[in-house]
Amino acid sequence: MKQIVWLFATITTITGMAQSYVPEYNNKEVKQSPVVAIKAYPFDLKDVRLLDGPFKQAMEADARYLKEIDPDRLLSEFRRHSGLDPKAEKYGGWESSGLAGHTLGHYLSACSMQYAATGDTAFLHRVSYIVSELAVCQQARNTGYIGAIPREDTLWAEVAAGHIRSHGFDLNGAWSPWYTVHKVMAGLLDAYLYCGNARALAVEKGMADWTSTIVGNLPDSSIQKMLACEYGGMNDVLANTYALTGDRKYLLLSYKFHDKRILDSLSRDMDDLAGKHSNTQIPKVIGCARRYELTNDDRDRRIAESFWAIIVKDHSYATGGNSDYEYLGPPRQLNNELTENTTETCNTYNMLKLTRHLFAWHPSAMLMDYYEKALYNHILASQNHATGMMTYFVPLRMGGHKEYSDPFNTFTCCVGSGMENHVKYGESIYSRGSDGSLYVNLFISSRLNWREKSVTIQQLSGLPGNDRVTLTITAARPTTFTLRVRKPHWATNSQSFPVGEDGYITITRTWKGTETIDLHFQENFYTESIPDNPNRIALFYGPVLLAGELGNKEPDPVKGIPVLVASGQDPNQWVHQAGTDDLVFHTTGAGQPAEITLIPFNRTENEYYSVYWDYFTPAAWTVQQQKYEEERKKEQELEEKTIDRLRIGEMQPERDHSFAGENLHAGEEHGKKWLSTDDGGWFSFTMKVDSAAANTILCSYWGDDHRGRIFDIQVDGQTIATQNLGSLKQSKFYEISYPVPADLTRGKQIVTVKFAAHSPRTSVGPVSGTISMIHSATATDLK
Repeated sequence: MKQIVWLFATITTITGMAQSYVPEYNNKEVKQSPVVAIKAYPFDLKDVRLLDGPFKQAMEADARYLKEIDPDRLLSEFRRHSGLDPKAEKYGGWESSGLAGHTLGHYLSACSMQYAATGDTAFLHRVSYIVSELAVCQQARNTGYIGAIPREDTLWAEVAAGHIRSHGFDLNGAWSPWYTVHKVMAGLLDAYLYCGNARALAVEKGMADWTSTIVGNLPDSSIQKMLACEYGGMNDVLANTYALTGDRKYLLLSYKFHDKRILDSLSRDMDDLAGKHSNTQIPKVIGCARRYELTNDDRDRRIAESFWAIIVKDHSYATGGNSDYEYLGPPRQLNNELTENTTETCNTYNMLKLTRHLFAWHPSAMLMDYYEKALYNHILASQNHATGMMTYFVPLRMGGHKEYSDPFNTFTCCVGSGMENHVKYGESIYSRGSDGSLYVNLFISSRLNWREKSVTIQQLSGLPGNDRVTLTITAARPTTFTLRVRKPHWATNSQSFPVGEDGYITITRTWKGTETIDLHFQENFYTESIPDNPNRIALFYGPVLLAGELGNKEPDPVKGIPVLVASGQDPNQWVHQAGTDDLVFHTTGAGQPAEITLIPFNRTENEYYSVYWDYFTPAAWTVQQQKYEEERKKEQELEEKTIDRLRIGEMQPERDHSFAGENLHAGEEHGKKWLSTDDGGWFSFTMKVDSAAANTILCSYWGDDHRGRIFDIQVDGQTIATQNLGSLKQSKFYEISYPVPADLTRGKQIVTVKFAAHSPRTSVGPVSGTISMIHSATATDLK
């Protein structure tokens, strides 16, 4: 095992340093204070300590994983690109790809926050070591730049000269290079913000100054062309650099990263987001929110508030997450977008950042209701709490399951943001009002040290296991302030305290010694329909989304998912607690064909589950059963008319059909084995035919595939059809038929069928289950 020797400069911790980019109260370390009214200020992470509970468990699992990472492996390509010998081999996954280097930025942020949130100096040492190594790399380059992106010197020279080729995730042949630059710069700022590492700020300023040399002289037309490629939160990190240094040139530079195509329409409250990559847009909007605080530019405020409302109200699922296959669809059209690739975790990571800014301007229970929903039901649900591994997507397909990262060979964007997600649960539990009040926003067991007033607040939360929250307030001296406690939207009781227009319970008094406030928020079951289908519902208990446990084997995507049959949609009539566990429930008299066991979605790990359920009245269920019977009869008729079939992924059937191919991939999903190819690939096989009848090839594909899969179906060398999987819009199996011209089967008993990429840049499949040759009289095209 490699022994890591930590070599780092003297650590200087600035105890009074700010620990939030959302403006903090009366912070003199920030050189540029906000110029707009801030009504709620966050507390430092170092002043909030989590107590026992699921959030602390998740933070500790994350900490264990962070300590397993070797910083020298993350630094490997940074050193190599600076002309220095690497000290270790680079990691795999995205760290061996065009996005190399992005993980280091996230890791630096996560370690910085872990130190602030726990005081564990092991993380402080890692931060100091990484910063010192990056400083060495920066000095070796002598340009201000540090990076690990393939061909980066050529790339940046071309961009600086105005030779720009850009779209989607490609800038002059590089994979979203500004995205990676942003992550490194943000990590350095976090090292300064949370650990007081002044050298980190100096290195980050060097990168900011280098950025000016690349884009500073480009005309706006070239800038806008460049911004067609994802650029992360470059406007945000430059605005934060301005705030921390007071140097206005960084604020002006932030406007170079203002994507007019997206942001100008948002400033007019227009939703032009359909077909747009979600997480490309959210960081841009966070940058606008931060800039509004520093400039009072009302356009930036409108962009931030409009975008938040559009995403939360028109594009979000029951988890609080958004996107399918990373992209946004038309507003309030989610019913057919329930796949294994819903809700990219980075999206919610960034939506919570945006929510914190909006809450600072106008604190309200509505904002924190969303924050709580997304935190409990997406962020907490995105981690395997035993291993600390993270999900890229949190699948909401009915009958789906989660896939977790590998500790050393994945390093996707959501691994990077996931490193941070589970460190900073303490950052929004409490806020300080501009009037000296204290906001209790989230019901997470924790302890706040309110240094300004010499007050400590200990919160013991039973939620969601029981309805009780106890606040113990200890004042070193008599202190008068208003305690504001969010009344969550799901609480059915009103307490005996007044509730303000902002949705917060208010208690004003002079606090002396130690006093205890007992809060009771009655939890019940309630439903949330998907926006475009009132009869497809999710079940909640208090703050938590409930998932139905469907076992360790993938259920049939049509008939294997239970439905809910009841005379009304009030789940309090047909969901009840199961046994002694406060958070295990079951349906009674409502689950068909079997009752459903329900647990909090954030407890699911490796089992199959569903969080959405189709609801039927008894009369509607009778009709649905008739449809199921009709489908069974159709399957029986098809079986009787089948001439031949190839079972994909089975050795003997493939041998029997002379199977061959190139650039193949195989796997199993949704209960069926599948076969696909890389770009330019193909596979072929023989099939029996009936020369005296019309023949049709019948194939099965899973829809909602956005990967540009276009391929030809050939019979004895002649193309009979071209299939574009992108045309199959819903997340379900499609049975597609391809009639075979009679002259290709006349006088034959066997033909050769070939699936071939339509061009060298397209690929085949996945084709799922069985490929059949049938008599055309029974072929049903379900396009």
